[in-house]
Amino acid sequence: MSRQKLIMGNWKMNGDRTTLHALVQHIKGIKPVADSEIVVFPPFVYIEKVAYELRNSPISVGGQNLSQDENGAHTGEISAEMLVDVGCKYVLIGHSECRQRGETGETLQHKFIKAVLAGLKPVLCVGETQAQRLEHKTEQIVLAQLESVLNLPAVASFLPQMTVAYEPVWAIGTGLTATPQEAQKVHEMLRGAIREKDKTLAEKISILYGGSVKGNNAQHLFEMPDIDGALIGGASLNGEEFKTICHMIG
Repeated sequence: MSRQKLIMGNWKMNGDRTTLHALVQHIKGIKPVADSEIVVFPPFVYIEKVAYELRNSPISVGGQNLSQDENGAHTGEISAEMLVDVGCKYVLIGHSECRQRGETGETLQHKFIKAVLAGLKPVLCVGETQAQRLEHKTEQIVLAQLESVLNLPAVASFLPQMTVAYEPVWAIGTGLTATPQEAQKVHEMLRGAIREKDKTLAEKISILYGGSVKGNNAQHLFEMPDIDGALIGGASLNGEEFKTICHMIG
């Protein structure tokens, strides 16, 4: 069964109006290969500007996070509805950098539901630290993170909107990356857990790899049967390298 291929660029807290305008001009002409989609996640304050500049391109826009709460007295927070209002199609949930700041499984569940109900497509991020990896807890950790969503009531109705991104924390911004075989093993395990909930959807849900993905290693990762694309950090800020990776996914 064919699954959608996805290349996602998480710009994190980088750039300004000038540099991000230049980046958008460089990438907006990218033509996605068949059955693929390209998505970028700008800093919150630049989402509307980036979405406007990409309005006639095939590239979609997403939010890097969202609030678990509705609109109201939540200073500094961004609601799901606000993200939709400024042009977002996707939203990252459970990124390791948010988990490290105290995001819990329960918080993540609320965010996931808010995202889906608002019409956003949640990208659920899972991954283990270097210490957990060395203690051979990769399977235990990533499955627990995935199951915090899979165990939600009526989750079957939410699953078609979900993308999963395996981002080993030890490989984010370090220059280290899992070998294609190591990444494939975790992706296969994640798909197996989804299959226990819904066999058909398990073959449709895209599972991405993230963790120092670059032009010199992306091709080998994409050759693995359960790796359906990438969630890219630093390399997505380099227009030429991002373009190169996007063309490798076919």
